[in-house]
Amino acid sequence: MNYSLHPEAVREFDKATGYYREIQPSLSNKFEDDFDFTLERILSFPKAWPIMRGDFRRCLLKRFPFGIIYKVDKKKDMCLIFAVMHLHRNPRYWEEPEF
Repeated sequence: MNYSLHPEAVREFDKATGYYREIQPSLSNKFEDDFDFTLERILSFPKAWPIMRGDFRRCLLKRFPFGIIYKVDKKKDMCLIFAVMHLHRNPRYWEEPEF
């Protein structure tokens, strides 16, 4: 299965890595590794995580307070990543962007 990131998800990912890089450069690398590991889990088992709303699901990163909001487009065999959500943010903010 392939995946695609919404531009807002890319922006959120970049913002998070930048924040962790400022704190400690190796922390940014650990965040990226955790994100990659979580993305691989989603691609391997796309229906394993709870539905947030409609067809959207959320898979939590293991070491950082973030979740990946996604849905699966079965016709394209594609995982569409809509948000790299900080868990202390308004939980419904990601519902606005169009892919």
